[in-house]
Amino acid sequence: MGAYQDFHKRSIDKRDEFWAEQARLIDWHQPFERVLDYSRPPFAKWFVGGLTNLCHNAVDRHLAERGEQKALIYISTETGQSRTYTYRELHAEVNRCAAVIMAQGVAKGDRVLIYMPMIPEAVFAMLACARLGAIHSVVFGGFASHSLASRIDDARPKLMITADAGMRGGKAIAYKHLVDEAIRLAQHPPHAVIIVNRGIDKDFATVAGRDLDYAELRAQHMDTQVPVTWLESSEPSYILYTSGTTGRPKGVQRDTGGHAVALAASMKHIYCGHPGETMFTTSDIGWVVGHSYIVYGPLIRGMASILYEGLPIRPDAGIWWKIVAENKVTVMFSSPTAARVLKKQDPAYLRKYDLSLLRHLFLAGEPLDEPTHRWMAESLGRPVIDHYWQTETGWPILTSAPGVEQTPVKYGSPSFPAFGYDLRLLRETDAAEAGPNEKGVVAIVPPLPPGCMTTVWGDDERFVETYFTSFRDKLVYTTFDWGIRDAEGYHFILGRTDDVINVAGHRLGTREIEEAVQAHPNIAEVAVVGVADQLKGQMPLAFAVVKDAARIATPELRREHEKEVMETVDKQLGAIARPAHVHFVTLLPKTRSGKLLRRSIQALAEGRDPGDLTTIEDPAALDQIRAALAAASA
Repeated sequence: MGAYQDFHKRSIDKRDEFWAEQARLIDWHQPFERVLDYSRPPFAKWFVGGLTNLCHNAVDRHLAERGEQKALIYISTETGQSRTYTYRELHAEVNRCAAVIMAQGVAKGDRVLIYMPMIPEAVFAMLACARLGAIHSVVFGGFASHSLASRIDDARPKLMITADAGMRGGKAIAYKHLVDEAIRLAQHPPHAVIIVNRGIDKDFATVAGRDLDYAELRAQHMDTQVPVTWLESSEPSYILYTSGTTGRPKGVQRDTGGHAVALAASMKHIYCGHPGETMFTTSDIGWVVGHSYIVYGPLIRGMASILYEGLPIRPDAGIWWKIVAENKVTVMFSSPTAARVLKKQDPAYLRKYDLSLLRHLFLAGEPLDEPTHRWMAESLGRPVIDHYWQTETGWPILTSAPGVEQTPVKYGSPSFPAFGYDLRLLRETDAAEAGPNEKGVVAIVPPLPPGCMTTVWGDDERFVETYFTSFRDKLVYTTFDWGIRDAEGYHFILGRTDDVINVAGHRLGTREIEEAVQAHPNIAEVAVVGVADQLKGQMPLAFAVVKDAARIATPELRREHEKEVMETVDKQLGAIARPAHVHFVTLLPKTRSGKLLRRSIQALAEGRDPGDLTTIEDPAALDQIRAALAAASA
């Protein structure tokens, strides 16, 4: 592993020199004066004084050399539609969308909230915001009105862009009424809402003076050219909200220059994508993977990117491989959950299509178990690379980098620290470095490399408090994940150290779900924990104390009440946050100081030893947890 070790070592020891080289992978309107300003730890500013633009790097700079090459390939197995845009056609659509957004008074630094399904207009909107220097905040379409309203109030967008509906599994998911309710709940609503009418929801209502039709506005700007707004490298490009241990979501703020350079470097050294090739990432634009590796990364690299609306097993379990074969995909990115779904299908689907051009399949989102990793690699007959990263980092923390050296894959391991990351495994007790095969907290010595979050939107103090205070005498960024490193230097991720649940790669705070459960009028108190799930990695499990015990007096009433509570969660957060079960108890296990013993509850739910219980206030509470779990499994 000499080549990669040397590469990584140089990225740490000769940081400025290394990143100055990587910065040549993108266009700069004005050269940067300094590679790094780290005068105010832990805040890092990369490529200080340099002027650039994400949209220019993703679209405009390719027009001369590859204007007629495919840039965006839209495939929907939900509607049966497909559309392909060359770089020149994408440029025209982004200019039209930018003109539409600009006509609503949006300028540099203004926020635009995008709440859309996986359709081309969502990509146009993101790139158009980048073109204008506006800050986009994409909210996943699976979130309900309350979650949407909290993000509106934090970002305070001038404009919102949405669609009438999305589609999933052949069923329409109406968006517009959720938007209307969110705006009603919000304290700082946008003054205008642009709607892409797909003709799916025939009955959605419009609000006069606020709601605007995208097709009508686009028709007014068919030939409009909107100049690129050049941004200083450290100016924000977007906000993406992620769950935390409190009920209030955190707005991860990303810069412009560092983001572009990190993605360009990762596309070359990690994903091995080449200009003119095609990348297929199966995520959603509402998640960080969609931002980095559906929209910006592949386009900055001059590749074609596939935007897929649909499921991995519909119309059959071969659909993804059909897409790979027909579009000559060389780089694919998916999730362990998707791999586990496909593992249950007939393996003949994997052998049905010509996958000879596929160079690698990358998986990330939650820990990848060794059996699934092995099955996927052996069934696919191509290298399957597990890698680990977060919304906060925007690109991989742990990975192999086949563009630098083809290191052997070890099943179940995301390999080694990515270039730029000074990664440590630290003991929770004394912050000393863990030895081989010893569990430690995955931490990064700052400055964080380019592309990582620069702060929490509007809250520098929360950025420092959340990520840099886990160890009293060490200023390190904490991932809140446990990991181990074996004797050969391969890393393994073991799970969370905090109260965030990783459901199929989607991070959900236990506090958020608890607040949603308590929105039901008969719930007095609740504890939510994440428990291991074979398919999705983890699932939320709720233990609730009711106000009126008569409502759960019989098994039938309990089932009905559980259904009501789950429907309440659906309305508050969306079905993605729905607990696997809601168990009813009369008291919850707490310490004598009143702290919920979530880890003990989680241990019991997973059949493990609940640990040290010397501080528990009432041992009968754990007996009730045991009884509830036993009854559910009976």
